[in-house]
Amino acid sequence: MTIRLYDTSARQIRDFSPLVPGCVSIYLCGATVQAAPHIGHIRSGLNFDIMRRWFVYRGYDVTFVRNVTDIDDKIIKKAAEQNRPWWAIGYENERAFNAGYDALGCLPPTVEPRATGHVPEMIEMMRGLIERGHAYAADGNVYFDVRSYADYLRLSNQELENLLQPSGEGETGKRDPRDFAMWKAAKEGEPSWETPWGRGRPGWHLECSAMAHKYLGTAFDVHGGGLDLIFPHHENEIAQARAFGDDFAAYWVHNAWVTMSGEKMSKSLGNSVLVSEMVKEWRPIVLRYYLGTPHYRSMIEYSPEALREAESAFARIEGFVQRVVEKAGPVEPAAEVPPAFAEAMDDDFGVPQALAVVHTTVRQGNAALTADDKEGAVARLAEVRAMLGVLGLDPLDERWSGGDRGDDLHGVVDSLVRMVLEQRQAARARKDYATADALRDQLQQSGLAIEDTPSGPRWSLS
Repeated sequence: MTIRLYDTSARQIRDFSPLVPGCVSIYLCGATVQAAPHIGHIRSGLNFDIMRRWFVYRGYDVTFVRNVTDIDDKIIKKAAEQNRPWWAIGYENERAFNAGYDALGCLPPTVEPRATGHVPEMIEMMRGLIERGHAYAADGNVYFDVRSYADYLRLSNQELENLLQPSGEGETGKRDPRDFAMWKAAKEGEPSWETPWGRGRPGWHLECSAMAHKYLGTAFDVHGGGLDLIFPHHENEIAQARAFGDDFAAYWVHNAWVTMSGEKMSKSLGNSVLVSEMVKEWRPIVLRYYLGTPHYRSMIEYSPEALREAESAFARIEGFVQRVVEKAGPVEPAAEVPPAFAEAMDDDFGVPQALAVVHTTVRQGNAALTADDKEGAVARLAEVRAMLGVLGLDPLDERWSGGDRGDDLHGVVDSLVRMVLEQRQAARARKDYATADALRDQLQQSGLAIEDTPSGPRWSLS
């Protein structure tokens, strides 16, 4: 058994060989908490949640670090716009991110460090880099000298001479415009911390190098994040960490985006779909299926139609599970997943191919039910539960079916309401507005609010 994964730094799929036998260390760039999460943000957490689950299934002891960037230019700007403390903006949205991760069934990280809690570690790293000649202080800022690190830009495969380094306001005193800020001098009214080079606050990139060093040591296995982080964030992380003396990450894994109309889902573009709103309209387990089952390196083009297709596909799986349980009672997951599923997951976490094995097994189980082959149906359900457990999609898992039946009831109500809404849409299409209005009134009298949106009607509890 060998897990293989695509390493961005090598630009090819490589056999995975952990630094410590039997253990896997993962650092994932987490949320910058200037706003509530949209489904594009949560996709990254889902992809690496599935990766982590597969490593655990394969017998590894996984340490999973996912940071929180709670101080940033965007957070400070939002605080000024809303006339609120910067920390209140950050904490509110940090809780929203964690609620989103939890709603979609992501396992909590081993540790979730905040940038503001690790200023001493950042100061230590800056001091070391200045002593080694890789960084310098100027006008209260501290910059990394990109020309001092020979392998700079190897991850993103760029030429230094052609580089346009993103630069922020107040970044004065640079020796070279391509040098990047590790520490930013204090400005009036902004949060700041004391350092040997004056008061200021962290640059975006320094925090991750310092926190990875603290929690995972000088070398670790996998560094993850979205494609948009390759440059400048991950490139600058590597420069800082390796110039400091760390080996840093052995593998670099990047997930693709969720897009709308071909563009990356982004708050700035106004095309985001908030997780808090999506879970009102869709069952969280369906959202997990939709976001987690495409290959992590494939773009997902968001549309309500695609979500409905995912809902129908998962309903076929869930329907089989329910029918077998009704016929045979509780069925425990199999001890091992089918070999074809394992082969797909070992090959760069090939969830689409693994999911095809799930659906094939469901069809075989349905055939067994039709033939009144109870033993065969039970065996197939055991395999399906084992596979869905790896993907975090087992509808019989306590996460989705235990104690509080709210999610289950939401799914039942959602199905019934959708049937009525489809009847209402059909009535409107044939210009039978009296019937359409009557159906809407009946739903409202039942305590439901109906909203007509460009993507179709949606409901919520009034």
